[in-house]
This record gives sequence, C-alpha cells and structure tokens, in this order.
Amino acid sequence: MSDQSSIIDHADDYVALEPQALPLDAWHRAHGARMVEFAGYLMPIQYDGIMAEHAWTRESAGLFDVSHMGQLVLTGGDVAAALETVLPGDIAGLAAGKMRYSLLLAEDGGILDDLMATRLPAENPFASEDAEPAGYDPLRATGEAPTGSFYVVVNGATKYDDVAYLLDQVSDDVTLNLLEDQALLALQGPKAVDALARLVPGVEALTFMTAGAFAWGSVPLWISRSGYTGEDGFEISVPADQVAAFADALAAEPEVKPIGLGARDSLRLEAGLPLYGHDLDPEITPVMADLGFALSKRRREAADFAGATRILSEREHGPASKRVGLIVEGRQPAREGADVIDQSGAVIGRLTSGGFAPTLGKPIAMAYVPLALSAPGTRIEIAQRGKVHTATVTAMPFVPHRYVRSK
Repeated sequence: MSDQSSIIDHADDYVALEPQALPLDAWHRAHGARMVEFAGYLMPIQYDGIMAEHAWTRESAGLFDVSHMGQLVLTGGDVAAALETVLPGDIAGLAAGKMRYSLLLAEDGGILDDLMATRLPAENPFASEDAEPAGYDPLRATGEAPTGSFYVVVNGATKYDDVAYLLDQVSDDVTLNLLEDQALLALQGPKAVDALARLVPGVEALTFMTAGAFAWGSVPLWISRSGYTGEDGFEISVPADQVAAFADALAAEPEVKPIGLGARDSLRLEAGLPLYGHDLDPEITPVMADLGFALSKRRREAADFAGATRILSEREHGPASKRVGLIVEGRQPAREGADVIDQSGAVIGRLTSGGFAPTLGKPIAMAYVPLALSAPGTRIEIAQRGKVHTATVTAMPFVPHRYVRSK
C-alpha cells in the first residue's frame, strides 16, 4: 500500500513555509536591492546589476549579507574528537584562532555539507553577552590550543539538518548552540582590508584562515580573514540587533558597495569554489569533488572518519567521475543541469554550475565527467536545449585566488 492515502488525509495540515526575513531585510530594500527567495530566506539578488557588482568586488570591496548561513558553537567534552568522527580534516590540530575548510560526511562518505571550523580562544567570545571583546592577539591565536570550543559556519539551506546530524553523532557531553541572534557579513575584495581596518583597527594583522575577537565601539565582533569569492576579505559575525548600524558604517566607506547573490555566484564560480546543493550533494564524495585537500594526512593514515573505506579506495584507485572546470566555446553560457554527452549522444556526465565569467569574458562551467575525460585539455560536448556546445576541461581556479597568506 502506498502512502497516497496518508498524504490525502493530511493535506489540510500542510502549510507552505513562507520565506523568512533576515535582520538586514529592510536595509537591503532601502538600498535598492531586488529581493528573491534563496535557501528559505528573502535575499538580495542584485542592486546595480550583476556585471557591475562583480567588477566592483574584483577591484574594490563588496559587502555581502550571508546571515542565512548557520553559525554554530560546539563546546564541552572532547569536542575536537567528536567533530573528527564526521569531518575528515585535522580538527584536533587547529590552534586557537585558526580555521579549516572541511566536509560533513555521511556514513557512506557522501557530502552532507561543506563548512568552516575554527577553534575558539580560551575566552569564548560567544560564551555570554557580557563577554569582553578583545583585540586580536597573534600570540594567543598561535598558542596552545585549549580543550574548548569550536565555531562552525554551515550552509543556510542545510543548517537545521546539520544540527540534527551532529547531535546524533557527537557525545552527550558536547553542547551545540545555533547562534540565531548573530548576523554574518562578508566584505570581499582587494580594498576590503582598507575599509574594515578604519572601523576596526587590528584586522589587518589577520591572515587567510585566521580569526579573532574584535570590537566596533561597544559592539563585539568575531572576524575571520576568509570568504568565498577568491578575493582577500573578511567574514564578520555581528549581533543581529547591531548589524544594520555596522552595515551602514561599512557602506559609508568609499571602497564599499553592497553586492547581491548574483555576483556572489559568478565570483565563486570564477574562483572554482563548489556550491553545496549544486556542485556538492550526498551522492558526491570528497574525491569525486576534487576536494582531496580536505583529507588531512593524519586522518587518511588513521582512516577513522565517516566513509573512510570508500573515500580512501577512491583516492587510491580513482573515482568513477570527477568535478572539473570547463571553458565553453562561443558566447552562450552552459547552465546547471545540461548533459555531458559522448559521440553517440549518450549522457555521460552533468553540469553543476555554469555562467558567463565577467573577468574572463567567456562562458565557464563545472561538471562531473568520467575520470578518463577529466584531464585538462580534454574536449567534451554538452547538450543544452537541443543544441550541442563544445567545451575544454581546464584547471581551476579560472581566476587566480588573491588570499593574503602568512609568510
């Protein structure tokens, strides 16, 4: 018996979920944003146009609202060991103030989400509203890692599933808090440091993938030098009731303009960065996604993370398919969902992201193709809406990253 009768019986109970407004909703509208639904939230898609916003971020500093993303703090017990059961990176080895890109893995090695994990300093800046924000202290950030706590940023569309999964996986002595009273901003571009350092002195001491507690006046901030555009920049956790004032202060700086989701997507595509729900999903493993750097040497040797047997076998023998970058011939972009076909027209792969690259002036894409077709220089064909396009596999990123790394 199917579940159809049950569905009919409960049809009257179904209530469509309305997209939620984030703390900067009115701020975006006042600045002329066109709003759309994304990941269950109303978000700005663009202000002045995607091409102009993309170019501004590459040349100056773009202000992005990423408050839909989930901000988690995990404390108590052996929290690093607990996280390492489902993350394949070296989490235990992170010093305070250091962060790592990692992947939340299902038991079979499929990717449930991608995320950033940061070991917090001994004085957990999220511990209470009365916590005193402190200026960045490189000695503290590189000192002995406390037993303590981690700040984890996950994708907005998956955050509640991530929380449920983590609670199932970690021991009872680990506490997980979803910081729903914190907003999250990203300031990205080569002039981001100039604008932010004027408001928050000391941030210039951060380097790529480090973080610290700061203050803007009396407002506590948790700031990392990171982002998802390939540019230098920062992500800034701000109390939600203070974020509009802080966004006003940032936008008043001459280098800064608000930027929407459209340019955020074209920037991350040029940077060769995968987007969860498009380039990553539970059917994809880290090796298929070409994210082998997320598998640390210690963890590979220990083989003690979710899906280790499958993932390490794929690493040794090669996966059936692999994520690659594509340069598409002509001017027409190939879009997500288009088929990669062989000479007989049979479908052998799929595009997961695609669009026109403003910096390069040509269409680019990401796709999963058979391993034998994944080498740079390989020419493939893409079927889209009755037309066949030719593309060439190329190394990523399409546009070089400009992170500020430690010397």
